[in-house]
Amino acid sequence: MPGALRSGTAAYCVPTMATEIERRFLPHQLPAALELGAGTSIRQGYLAGEGSVSVRMRIADGVPTLTIKAGDGLVRTEVEVVLAHDHAEALWPHTEGRRLDKVRHRVPLDTAGALVAEIDRYHGSLDGLVLIEVEFDDEQAAAAFAPPTWFGTEITGLPGWSNAALARHGRPAHP
Repeated sequence: MPGALRSGTAAYCVPTMATEIERRFLPHQLPAALELGAGTSIRQGYLAGEGSVSVRMRIADGVPTLTIKAGDGLVRTEVEVVLAHDHAEALWPHTEGRRLDKVRHRVPLDTAGALVAEIDRYHGSLDGLVLIEVEFDDEQAAAAFAPPTWFGTEITGLPGWSNAALARHGRPAHP
């Protein structure tokens, strides 16, 4: 485990911290020719949230992570740490009533593959919902991005459309 430190029998991982710069979209319909592939199954639940801060646990490709996100809108602080599987399983029951399941597909938007659309197809209580996220290196790149028409309605920063809000309250009315 990269960044892991051993102390007794427990493994500890050094958290990563980043500024997340992301725009989100609600597509009206994905293009028929869009090749999504199998994608990555993700189950995530929220342990806590207050104001613009949320504490999320996610299991993707069998790797559990704990993430703290702070802020609203385009730019947010994100701190993430890999969890031991037994820790994740011990925390999972505490996410009851604040969970979501989705499959994430990564679609390159440029020939270099530097810009990627993450297309999330939700299941369970959010079945049929599809959202698109694009992360950027800086705010200037985010502002300059001209989304393809199939991206539909931009929902960046709109109340009710964060994953934390979807997990707690379900799908909001169409923006």
